[in-house]
Amino acid sequence: MKRIFLAIAAMTMVLSACGQNKKTEQTQNTQEEKQMKTLVAYFSATGTTKALAEKVAAATGGDLYEIKPEVAYTAEDLDWTVKTSRSSVEMADKTSRPAIVKDLENIQDYGTVYIGFPVWWYTAPTIINTFIEAYDLSGKTVIFFATSGGSTVDKANAEFKSAYPSLNWKDGKVLNRASDEDVKAWVESL
Repeated sequence: MKRIFLAIAAMTMVLSACGQNKKTEQTQNTQEEKQMKTLVAYFSATGTTKALAEKVAAATGGDLYEIKPEVAYTAEDLDWTVKTSRSSVEMADKTSRPAIVKDLENIQDYGTVYIGFPVWWYTAPTIINTFIEAYDLSGKTVIFFATSGGSTVDKANAEFKSAYPSLNWKDGKVLNRASDEDVKAWVESL
């Protein structure tokens, strides 16, 4: 009888210790999630989106990162009125993945990734796909912001949610000529 009592007491202590370890793990995971940083990655062909990305980084306290093409775009490359321009050719082929300078070494440190771009042909430039596919964004919250001559990011939101369903997407927004206060209000509304 004494042996049974000792066995039950020992088992109770082991189970209690396991429960405490699980609670400690959960607390550590929650603390790690809170410590995850914010990344503001952007592609800017003319500088307009860069200026907006700087505002988003200031509003979020995030780290700024430029998505750089291996071969910079020239004014001729960006001429959307010419069907043979680089941007026109890339956007006509949804499988196009313009090469990027892959120098972001700590993507695992970020829990939220804002991705900024100029709207091209009613959606994101295909270089944004290159960025998404080059880095493991699984488990991260991903939010678009954009500049545009008149389009929304609705098509980009739908296309990326469909193409990368495993990512945690939040709908993005066009923030043309947004003030610091406008950007801050948008970030706080998410």
